[in-house]
Amino acid sequence: MLKGFRDFMMRGNVVDMAVGVVIGAAFTAVVTGFVSAFLTPLVGVVVGAAGDFSSYKATVAGVTFPYGQFLNVLIAFLMTAAVLYFCVVLPITKATARYMPAKPKAPKRPCPECLTEIPLAARRCSACTAHVDPLTASAGA
Repeated sequence: MLKGFRDFMMRGNVVDMAVGVVIGAAFTAVVTGFVSAFLTPLVGVVVGAAGDFSSYKATVAGVTFPYGQFLNVLIAFLMTAAVLYFCVVLPITKATARYMPAKPKAPKRPCPECLTEIPLAARRCSACTAHVDPLTASAGA
């Protein structure tokens, strides 16, 4: 019983996931610190609220709605998402496209029975299972 648990824990994907969660938590702290130290005060300068909207409230029929807290959280979320997109996602996407180009797609042709796209060298259609004569890349082009 313990051997199975040990094997499960030592599987590559479990360890990779654990490392990803730990690095993600550390990266979250970095991004949150950047947003709260630089971007939130910048928004405060623009709107004249010193970056803190927590004191904003509205009272309707004797009920107080502290919408400023929601504004703080919403602004922090939007800024965090923007920082992650422009500083992590976009550069990694560009690097992946540059250093790991997409593999060329195999040439295809339509099945004569159902017109589903099938590879040139196929002998049978995967959609309708009709028998088709295989073509070579030079013959089909």
